[in-house]
Amino acid sequence: MVDYCAFGWILAAVLGLAIALSFFVSPRRNRRGGADSTPRSEGVRSSSTTNGECRSVDCDADVIIVGAGVAGSALAHTLGKDGRLVHVIERDLTEPDRIVGELLQPGGYLKLIELGLQDCVEEIDAQKVYGYALFKDGKNTQLSYPLEKFQSDVSGRSFHNGRFIQRMREKAASLPNVRLEQGTVTSLLEEKGTIKGVQYKSKNGEEKTAHAPLTIVCDGCFSNLRRSLCKPMVDVPSCFVGLVLENCQLPFANHGHVVLGDPSPILFYPISSTEIRCLVDVPGQKVPSISNGEMEKYLKTIVAPQVPPQIHDAFIAAIDKGNIRTMPNRSMPAAPQPTPGALLMGDAFNMRHPLTGGGMTVALSDIVVLRNLLKPLKDLNDAPTLCKYLESFYTLRKPVASTINTLAGALYKVFCASPDQARKEMRQACFDYLSLGGIFSNGPVSLLSGLNPRPLSLVLHFFAVAIYGVGRLLLPFPSPKGIWIGARLVYSASGIIFPIIKAEGVRQMFFPATVPAYYRSPPVLKTIA
Repeated sequence: MVDYCAFGWILAAVLGLAIALSFFVSPRRNRRGGADSTPRSEGVRSSSTTNGECRSVDCDADVIIVGAGVAGSALAHTLGKDGRLVHVIERDLTEPDRIVGELLQPGGYLKLIELGLQDCVEEIDAQKVYGYALFKDGKNTQLSYPLEKFQSDVSGRSFHNGRFIQRMREKAASLPNVRLEQGTVTSLLEEKGTIKGVQYKSKNGEEKTAHAPLTIVCDGCFSNLRRSLCKPMVDVPSCFVGLVLENCQLPFANHGHVVLGDPSPILFYPISSTEIRCLVDVPGQKVPSISNGEMEKYLKTIVAPQVPPQIHDAFIAAIDKGNIRTMPNRSMPAAPQPTPGALLMGDAFNMRHPLTGGGMTVALSDIVVLRNLLKPLKDLNDAPTLCKYLESFYTLRKPVASTINTLAGALYKVFCASPDQARKEMRQACFDYLSLGGIFSNGPVSLLSGLNPRPLSLVLHFFAVAIYGVGRLLLPFPSPKGIWIGARLVYSASGIIFPIIKAEGVRQMFFPATVPAYYRSPPVLKTIA
């Protein structure tokens, strides 16, 4: 019988000798990506093992992450905590100043806990959010998150986006194997269809390259790299006009407020103990000019009369203060183009209308899925095999992502005003349905909050709203006009939700277990010698 123990000692001795010789024969290389002046021979690769991780010695890291926003920073910390050598390249490391990405749903907060990043919402004056209040035609209804089954700390969080991102960056950079560098990635390095790393300009303008077996692009909604990795179909249905209200209290404390205004929704939510964010949705890609006063006139004459009276004066004061900002609202279904050596994540990969504040929840959920997929892999150097394995990522992310994406797109279209009578009835039916309370509000709110990521439940509630609207038209006695409008209402509802579902992928969304990648097991990746 073979003595496996003795064989193991012999093999370990041979490997140890080979590694020792390599240190004397080959020029040494800095572990965090610095290179000496001795050139490497083209096409020659070998592997090394550090902390149990196998990596090619001509690579600067295990993983390169492009972008250090919410997705990039959280991913860097997650992979770094798992022992990966991570190189993050971010265009601007100063604190961001954005008018979106300020509301984290309870489902996203649970993912933050799962990633060990919950302390990033501390010490930034973040506010707890327990639900929503809807306003329409002088009436209002309160919708609370169904949090009874969770610990008392679980709720939504709203905050200044920049403060949150800086906390995430600090958390990631605190790990010794995460390198956070300011630089602008100009292109992906490709060799025979495989991404080998990136080319970038450093902070001082120096042209550099960085190599890794896996490059993850998280450079946000304005990504200039996504076209290399997917088939982007970006739609811009509207723009947000952002204001900050001061010295006022919302009608419902610790709740987001949605006014079903004309022509489209108006949002209010706290971002600190003294500030309220207001986002006015303006349909289309063109907004009134700020410079010539058109925007101020639009806000005061069209929007202000629809604002709840408790915050009307603060709204006018915010307009007079003049710090009005705009941002296009983009939506883009995930259309992956699997590429060996690279992966897209965050808003660079998938966007939805920000009405429901689901973007960060989707990003953090995706990071949990990717972490679980990569955790059993010690060696990432076999790019084609890794790429095939990571195709399962696109299926496993679907329950959360498709539910939030579909709900955001559908709700935005329902909440917008329309001259069409059937759409008007659908909008009113949605408000009345949610006002019923119980399962009629808990179901949709649990979907919106990311606590119940079930696409089928979403579709059932959506058509329950449509049927409820038809019932209102036919009771107490049906009329030919009521029947006609009811039929158009159902047709309109179908025209809203089915195109979104088609873009998300019917099979992946409702029948993920039928997708072969769903069952893909971790491969035994071979070190390239």
